Amino acid sequence: MTEAHPTPGAGAVIIVDGRMLLVRRGHGAYTGHWAVPGGRQRRGEAMRQAAAREVLEETGIDVEVGDLVWAGDIMDENDPPSYHYTVVDFAATPIGGTLESGDDAAEVRWVPLDEIRSLPLTPTMFDLLDRLGF
Repeated sequence: MTEAHPTPGAGAVIIVDGRMLLVRRGHGAYTGHWAVPGGRQRRGEAMRQAAAREVLEETGIDVEVGDLVWAGDIMDENDPPSYHYTVVDFAATPIGGTLESGDDAAEVRWVPLDEIRSLPLTPTMFDLLDRLGF
């Protein structure tokens, strides 16, 4: 059944030493494709809290969440769409943790900025990379 409203989501853009932290999606839309860590916002959770939680669940890394860097919609082309997420991505800085894939991430790794576009990416990653100038 199609939801009546978009589902809010939050993600994090984490760049350290010329590398971006990416996850390969383990299931759902775009399984096998790479994206920044992120996911659904929970009721009562602020967007920045959702971003930090999702990063920790998917990558094992604790982050401090900063400024907004990208916002957009993820949906298919059906009318009405069979899924619709409104996603907000924030800049984030690692403050602890141990890198390991978890939750719905099949794989997690630091990817050099000049190699990101060579990976199979989720469609919205191209817009994010363009906005960031990569």
